[in-house]
Amino acid sequence: MRGAVLHGPGDVRVEDRPDPRIVQPTDAIIRVTAACVCGSDLWPYRGVDKSDEPVPMGHEYVGVVEQTGDQVETIKVGDFVVGSFFASDNTCEICRAGYQSRCVHAELIGAIGTQAQYARIPLADGTLVATPGMPDADLVPSLLTASDVLGTGWFAAVAAEAGPGKTVAVVGDGAVGLLAVLAAGQLGAERIVVFSRHPDRQRLAVEYGATDVITERGDQGVAALKELTGGLGAHSVIEAVGTQESMMQAIRSTRPGGHVGYVGVTHGVELPGEELFFSGVHLHGGPAPVRRFLPELIGLIWDRTIDPGKVFDLDLPLEQAAEGYRAMDERRAVKTLLRP
Repeated sequence: MRGAVLHGPGDVRVEDRPDPRIVQPTDAIIRVTAACVCGSDLWPYRGVDKSDEPVPMGHEYVGVVEQTGDQVETIKVGDFVVGSFFASDNTCEICRAGYQSRCVHAELIGAIGTQAQYARIPLADGTLVATPGMPDADLVPSLLTASDVLGTGWFAAVAAEAGPGKTVAVVGDGAVGLLAVLAAGQLGAERIVVFSRHPDRQRLAVEYGATDVITERGDQGVAALKELTGGLGAHSVIEAVGTQESMMQAIRSTRPGGHVGYVGVTHGVELPGEELFFSGVHLHGGPAPVRRFLPELIGLIWDRTIDPGKVFDLDLPLEQAAEGYRAMDERRAVKTLLRP
């Protein structure tokens, strides 16, 4: 099969990879209908996350089940499925508590690489959710977002306790941040503030429910948010970047007693203990337990209540994956959809 492989910083190649096969009786093989480039894929692409050897890329996916192992019971050949970027059994004590990304048997789908024509999905019964039928073509991009960025943005909003009567601020205007805006709106937030310097992303944020846009960042952004909120800060703040500056901006934008939902993959973040102690804010986040939210998100998409697929502003065949990475790295695209 054909699949995207990272050979080093800035060097993505689509090349022949071995066809996947059933390894464990709980596996499924899917024909990937659509995959995409994630913002977190840019960390290794830029050389921040390093590897000594070529690595397959991709952890977001939708597709059709082609084969199942002997112990797969709920997923059938022919099902159109959406899966989380972490495989999980969905039965262990941690999964039952709603944290499937930290399942005791969790496997990172990124190690398998779903920017490819086919993929082996471990723990298929616990990882994959079948749609009610074969989706219309225009729903496929939205269903793909549920695999990671929508589920991650949704978890960020839940972790930040976004809801009625709340002011929610979103740090980060990438796909996760934009879909966190959508999630906050669906959860009933009264006011949604997005930090963004990019007019195209600002427009989509407003379409998804943002009521205010702040173009400043760092401490200047914090000051602008405080001015909007009577000096108090937001009730709920979503951190969707993963840098020292973005994390401190999120914490400092939160009022005492408020909640920060952090989902940006952290790089070099260190929290000053004394400032955190006196801030009085709640911190909750990490790798999103996407599987917890998949049934609800698929339902909202299937009923056309939400249209998260609009975050894809570049649609390419898989063979042009390298251009999709370049476009996101150069901020010419918010998110690239790849069609095997």
